[in-house]
Amino acid sequence: MSARFFIPGDAGAVAVGADEVATAFEAAATAKGLTLDIVRNGSRGLYWLEPMVEVETAAGRVAYGPVSADDVPALLEAMLAGEPHALLLGSTEEIPWLKRQTRLTFARCGIVDPRSLDDYRAHGGYKGLEKALVLGAEATIEEVVQSGLRGRGGAGFPTGIKWRTVAATDAEQKYIVCNADEGDSGTFADRMIIEGDPFVLIEGMTIAGIAVGATRGYLYIRSEYPHAVARMEEAIRNARAAGYLGRAVAGSAFDFDMEVRVGAGAYVCGEETALLESLEGRRGVVRAKPPLPAHKGLFGKPTVINNVISLATVPIILAEGATAYRDFGMGRSRGTMPIQIAGNVKHGGLYEVAFGVTLGELVDEIGGGTASGRPVRAVQVGGPLGAYFPRALFDTPFDYEAFAGKDGLIGHGGIVIFDDTVDMAKQARFAMEFCAIESCGKCTPCRIGSTRGVETVDRIVRGEDREKNLVVLEDLCHTMKFGSLCALGGFTPYPVISALHHFPEDFGATTPVLEAAR
Repeated sequence: MSARFFIPGDAGAVAVGADEVATAFEAAATAKGLTLDIVRNGSRGLYWLEPMVEVETAAGRVAYGPVSADDVPALLEAMLAGEPHALLLGSTEEIPWLKRQTRLTFARCGIVDPRSLDDYRAHGGYKGLEKALVLGAEATIEEVVQSGLRGRGGAGFPTGIKWRTVAATDAEQKYIVCNADEGDSGTFADRMIIEGDPFVLIEGMTIAGIAVGATRGYLYIRSEYPHAVARMEEAIRNARAAGYLGRAVAGSAFDFDMEVRVGAGAYVCGEETALLESLEGRRGVVRAKPPLPAHKGLFGKPTVINNVISLATVPIILAEGATAYRDFGMGRSRGTMPIQIAGNVKHGGLYEVAFGVTLGELVDEIGGGTASGRPVRAVQVGGPLGAYFPRALFDTPFDYEAFAGKDGLIGHGGIVIFDDTVDMAKQARFAMEFCAIESCGKCTPCRIGSTRGVETVDRIVRGEDREKNLVVLEDLCHTMKFGSLCALGGFTPYPVISALHHFPEDFGATTPVLEAAR
């Protein structure tokens, strides 16, 4: 027997025993004199089924999971005998949770060998770059503009407009910076792409460089992602050796090269100007704007700063065309979003789908409700600075403007689910405490406001002048929201105010706090 097995080697699968499963298959095969070709692919994102083992057959891949090392001997015996096994999931592509998705950015993740450039090209890789070289810089930017792609890192700013600004700024040197400082709670899309399909990010950054006239790129990633750092550095070496990085990229007249820079893990370095400070070798402190990084960014030069998912989506836009991408989504939110479902949830993982699916569908149908089996009470969308939505808002479409209209934000697409045992006053306090710990300290509203916020929430919970302190907390949130230099202080009020408004009983109030406070 000679068979090809796929056992994820990304950090999420490794954390639940994928390495041990791979070792067990090798040992079991050796004992039987068999040869197994084991590919350590990226995860497909069905994390409640990891480690998920796939076997290549004439009819396509067949999946088993979740597999433990102890399951391997009996599982291999069943495979050899052609008998069913309790862990059999059937055809991978027919698994309902995966079949319902619209995978564009993550089309190759879990399918290709992330170490193989040949495998990447065999599955459509570098077709976007080829198209960009034919179109030229200006037309490439226009294609990205027309696609409607917006930043997937939080703010949702149109990607093509940012590129156009950098392209129009005269300078002898320009840079492409990829923000891979993924620090939001419940988010892992950046890590999954880097560990499961790293060449797509290299291709996206290369297209961006050619489009705006940048010859150098930097990928800024947090030190907590050692697997991703190693995978990305290996992919960069392979791409450079194959002529896809360096001088005369892919035989063209353009030069572009890139490297990985590892940050120390400060949350504020996810903010673009603090990230630039860190890249330049200084403490990660937010810069006042203007000037914008597009005019004066890294080392004082025009700089494109995009999130991993934004840049990894560019190749599919160029390869398939702006219209094909724009056809997905709703309103001003075009294309797809890799939504990460985590927390107290039955089916946690990454789910890529076109904008427009409702929050309720994501939580109840796709996520399967809580892992505890208790009722869902609150959902936080957009990381630790995102608003808490109660079930009454579950009809909200997953769309930038729809969420903003309900005083929320999509952010990086992370959803964290809580059951009815959660204490929302503690969650509000955590938001203020998180901001106090992670603040760079440059502006007073963030640095001092967050500390005063923790103290004020504590007074409210203790019942000390509750009505007066509720007014103080609301006023404090208003000051932080409109007075902070960056989104860390500016967005911290979102979880606090939403908890106060939707769950007043946890603060000892009998009516929605914002109405009572006024």
